[in-house]
Amino acid sequence: MSTAAECEGPATVVFDESLTQYNFGPEHPMSPIRVDLTMRLAREVGVFDHHLRIVDAPLASDDLLATIHGDQLIEAVKRMGHNPGPGEEHFGLGTDDNPVFLGMHEASAHVVGASHEAFRQVWSGESLHSANITGGLHHAMRDRASGFCIYNDIAVGIQWLLDQGAERVAYVDVDVHHGDGVEKIFWDDPRVLTISLHETGQMLFPGTGFPIDLGGPDAEGTAVNVALPPGTSDAGWLRAFHAVVPALLREFDPDVLVTQHGCDSHADDPLAHLMLSVDGQRAAYLALHELAHEVADGKWVVTGGGGYALVEVVPRAWTHLLSIVGGRPLDPLLETPGGWREHVREQLGRGAPHRLTDGRTPAFRRWEEGYDPDTWLDRAIHATRMEAFPLHGLDPQP
Repeated sequence: MSTAAECEGPATVVFDESLTQYNFGPEHPMSPIRVDLTMRLAREVGVFDHHLRIVDAPLASDDLLATIHGDQLIEAVKRMGHNPGPGEEHFGLGTDDNPVFLGMHEASAHVVGASHEAFRQVWSGESLHSANITGGLHHAMRDRASGFCIYNDIAVGIQWLLDQGAERVAYVDVDVHHGDGVEKIFWDDPRVLTISLHETGQMLFPGTGFPIDLGGPDAEGTAVNVALPPGTSDAGWLRAFHAVVPALLREFDPDVLVTQHGCDSHADDPLAHLMLSVDGQRAAYLALHELAHEVADGKWVVTGGGGYALVEVVPRAWTHLLSIVGGRPLDPLLETPGGWREHVREQLGRGAPHRLTDGRTPAFRRWEEGYDPDTWLDRAIHATRMEAFPLHGLDPQP
């Protein structure tokens, strides 16, 4: 099986314009304009011209949602969405993070339905890779909305894979925030490996995701967390990724690789403190694509996630992501189309980037070349390896 960046397998992105109805209002940082700008940019640079096909996004049924979420949460989301007013904060609704809005249940169920279709595409063999950039709502818990996330589309999709007979599913989360909802939902399930690389919870919401968090008694080692120091840039992030993720995925040998691609790790993101470039994020996407081919015969389900630099980062990062899902990575030196930049100016009154990347070279030093205990980054990597690797029969030492 080829592990080259280019691949010939059928690939899909699940999307229709109504997915932008997942909208907490004009003052909320997670504006759906980021999705519109991504799809518009991807279309203008030709991402959908060849191997990446757009398929419609269905609405998730209550029965599908109930494979993960409690009936009381689902009813509360429906109730609040039909008659928005004072929230029900014990369900995480009506908070600053999750304000209620008209049609909230339908919009949230639509995101879940879109991700479920991406999972179905891959498991059925209709697609080798499939993506839903509006998905990746990784903070939602079984009985509570959290962190801009009403329902947990990723967890619904992973549970569906298990119910279809998948024996092992690996989940890698590269959002700047810890993937706490997915981890907690599968905390006691040894069939699901969750790996999250995020800014340390000492500094950032949700305040969780440390190396000692390893999973429940019957699934110890299947939760893996890399808690990165603020200020980590491309070289440090990629060093951490390659020191932890490939070895664990190879050992776990999943049937399907599921990845969440919040791009709020970028230096320009207003809500966090990592310092990646679009070039570094693109390098991570390429690495995950290759790992999907190496460990899961190419079966790769991709979601979006966070990302709040709505013009400067998200459209460029996710356009690269979609091009990689489609098996035709874009040239990092490519310019953004003038028509797209003009649309941004007309709609938002703002300038847009002229290049698809930030012009960086995402080089890094491999872990095998030496460990420096005087650096916070290396201590963080070392802590994760020491805690998690022995539970998988791996040597944690360089």
